[in-house]
Amino acid sequence: MSQELGITVDKQQDPSEWYTQVVKKAGLAKYADVKGCMIIKPYGMKLWESIKENFNTKIESTGVENAYFPLFIRESQLEKEEDIVEGFDPEVAWVTHGGDEELEERIAVRPTSESVIAPYMADEIRSHRDLPLRVNQWANVVRWEATDTRPFLRTREFLWQEGHTAHATEESADEETMLRLEQYQEVIEDHLAIPSILGYKPEHDKFPGAKYTTTIETLMPDGKSIQSGTSHQLGQHFAEAFEIEFEDEDSETQTCYTTSWGLSTRTIGALIMAHGDDDGLRLPPSVAPTQVVVVPIFQEDNQEEVMEYAENVKHQIAHSAGCACEESVRVKLDDREHRTPGYKFNEWELKGVPLRVEVGPNEMEDDTVTTVRRDNQEKEMGRDRKEFLRNIKNTLDDIQDSMYNELKDYQEENIREADSKNEILATIGKNRGYVKTRWCGKESCEEEVKDEVSAEIVVLPFQEDSKPATIQDSDEEIDGECAVCGEDAERWAYFAKNY
Repeated sequence: MSQELGITVDKQQDPSEWYTQVVKKAGLAKYADVKGCMIIKPYGMKLWESIKENFNTKIESTGVENAYFPLFIRESQLEKEEDIVEGFDPEVAWVTHGGDEELEERIAVRPTSESVIAPYMADEIRSHRDLPLRVNQWANVVRWEATDTRPFLRTREFLWQEGHTAHATEESADEETMLRLEQYQEVIEDHLAIPSILGYKPEHDKFPGAKYTTTIETLMPDGKSIQSGTSHQLGQHFAEAFEIEFEDEDSETQTCYTTSWGLSTRTIGALIMAHGDDDGLRLPPSVAPTQVVVVPIFQEDNQEEVMEYAENVKHQIAHSAGCACEESVRVKLDDREHRTPGYKFNEWELKGVPLRVEVGPNEMEDDTVTTVRRDNQEKEMGRDRKEFLRNIKNTLDDIQDSMYNELKDYQEENIREADSKNEILATIGKNRGYVKTRWCGKESCEEEVKDEVSAEIVVLPFQEDSKPATIQDSDEEIDGECAVCGEDAERWAYFAKNY
């Protein structure tokens, strides 16, 4: 592969530079003029649109309706909920002037939308018959990160969805919180082929003002964890601040319980990090914009015949589902005459296309195809064309499963237990991944570890056999002492370095 096109660093030796090269050279994004912002290019946007479509279908099937809310929030409105102000103030971008005139009141560029969506819900809800109220928006938010930024993983402006719901009972809000977390898990595991760990954030790390925050964590090959989605049970905190009330069946005024939940373009960063290799992207078929690429190999004297055969193969792949009820295969014919087959092979590997089909004069003569899988580089020559077409769906499914299982094995191999602070520090220092340990619940014990190895508690895992409705019900009876301070342990906790 040419120096210009190919990845020039080893992923394991220099993951940061590797990541930057993949983002740029695979055509996903580029840096914008304003530091910390990015331009999402069409290929990167196709990945986000696939994630968006997958999740949007799930939430709409459960009664969520999409809306849109303003980008700007008055300072007095934002300050109505003091926990939001305290939690996000260091990252809020403020508008102070409109043209040449100074504004009488500062306007925040939304870091999150509770302060603008809550008043909307208060206006919309009158009776218990209006509940539950479920709205979602696909939008951008701005958080003025002071730390180093990286496309998709950490930027000052990013795309996301944020869902907001109001309920008559706490039980209904609990169910909503867990339902959305489980739907995030379906997106991350089934669509993106990345295994995950579900659980709670520690009390000191929950969403500002929330009763509790649930999270889906994914382990990257460099041993760091990425928070790939969160779902928050907000209790009545925001409802009281913004007077979200309803009249119950006895005509009594009651305060709602609310939730919020979000997933962002950070999932694309996780997709890149989790599956990519030294040749660039590796995309699971479910999310890949192009699932199959057909590359014709010809000479001047047989170009017309080979191209006709390639066109037929492409058409047959696109319609290989066999019935109208099944989704067609997303296939592309690379008919560029100014690029060599080798260049095309390398470019499509860089872009992560799951399956490459090569056709030349030999394949045309024998009515066969040559296939190359992106996940494991397995090459099969002389495959009967009809047999290949009958099995193409199975091949793509096998690639999807293989990519998931590869990461599942990696995750399981990189969860290690530790019974003391020294063991935690040594394990994080020597190995990559999660360290599972007993924890008393005090932030100070986490800080002791964080100060020495820059690792923190990323998740308090659910019990293996259940996803409890509330954090109180989920407390697992564990024997033993906190690994850091030696006091009685309350929870299992996973320490890790994170993005």
